[in-house]
Amino acid sequence: MVETSRKRTPEEYLRDCQAEEDAASRGRLKVFLGYASGVGKSERMLREARRRRERGQHLAIAALQPKTPPEVLAILDGMPVIPTRTVHGRDVIDVDALLDRRPSVCVIDGLAYDNPPGSRNAARWQDAQMLLAAGISVIGSVNIQYIAEFREEVEAITGKSVRETVPLEFLKTADEIELVDAPAERMGEDPRRLAKLREIALVAAADVVDQQLSGYLRAHGIDQTPGAQERILICLTPRTNLRAMLDTGSAIAERFHGQLIVAYVRQPEITPNDQAMLNEKLEAGRAAGAQIVELEGESPVAAILDYAKTHGVTQLFVGHSQQRGLLARIRRNPVEKFIRNSQNMDIRVFPQ
Repeated sequence: MVETSRKRTPEEYLRDCQAEEDAASRGRLKVFLGYASGVGKSERMLREARRRRERGQHLAIAALQPKTPPEVLAILDGMPVIPTRTVHGRDVIDVDALLDRRPSVCVIDGLAYDNPPGSRNAARWQDAQMLLAAGISVIGSVNIQYIAEFREEVEAITGKSVRETVPLEFLKTADEIELVDAPAERMGEDPRRLAKLREIALVAAADVVDQQLSGYLRAHGIDQTPGAQERILICLTPRTNLRAMLDTGSAIAERFHGQLIVAYVRQPEITPNDQAMLNEKLEAGRAAGAQIVELEGESPVAAILDYAKTHGVTQLFVGHSQQRGLLARIRRNPVEKFIRNSQNMDIRVFPQ
């Protein structure tokens, strides 16, 4: 990214001054974003709340999830809780009590709840907006499936639909966002599905960071010219699951103004059938806007790594055949070679 300074116009100066005044009186919003249920976002959020209170901040718990595990509830021991109100049989944040008590920080575990008729606001995230406008900081949590703009995409992956949502624009007002991660093995879920959900959550978190950066640059009169921040290299063979790699790589390249490269190593004794499959995949890569690179070398792994290291590749997509048995144990897996010899690159493995 190339930055150049310029003189702000009087209109821009007044706008920025107003924004600074609004920011000074507004509470700060921190969101703990989970990519799936069970990643531990509530526990992480409440542990931070406890640390803040131990540091002397005037903090109150405004809302908890209906089914909070006992080990998580234990974190709340001795912490002040503002009881929720009951409206038409449902628990609703007592916004009036919070405005009267005026803690410096309040905790809202679960931002994606609709409030029943008769409440101060239609949705819980709007309660948070009201508290922020009153100068009360908010620490909140939400899962990616409840972000309105990602709901359909997540539903296609999980097969589960949700009704209550939080708009992405609200998430973008966060002063800080923390993506809560957890190994797929610990969650007992399908690793492929969780990987896709995690990628969506990463994109959402990146949107928030991008909004923060753009605001900072505007406030300081800095123009930004986007450059290729990510260079994704897809290692192509005739049997590569290219569609999955292209879908993921294209999404990352588009979001981060990145470059997508499809590279293959020439095979002198390739069969006509494999050559036909390779040509078909190369055409798909071109159609997706990827740069096509043909390499030569006795060792395909070495040729790919040499190119990646000399061209600033940040992510390497490789296929893995899931081969089992004696032959797989005798031959060293190419993925292991990539991981062992890669430098400053993320390796993503796709089944094929």
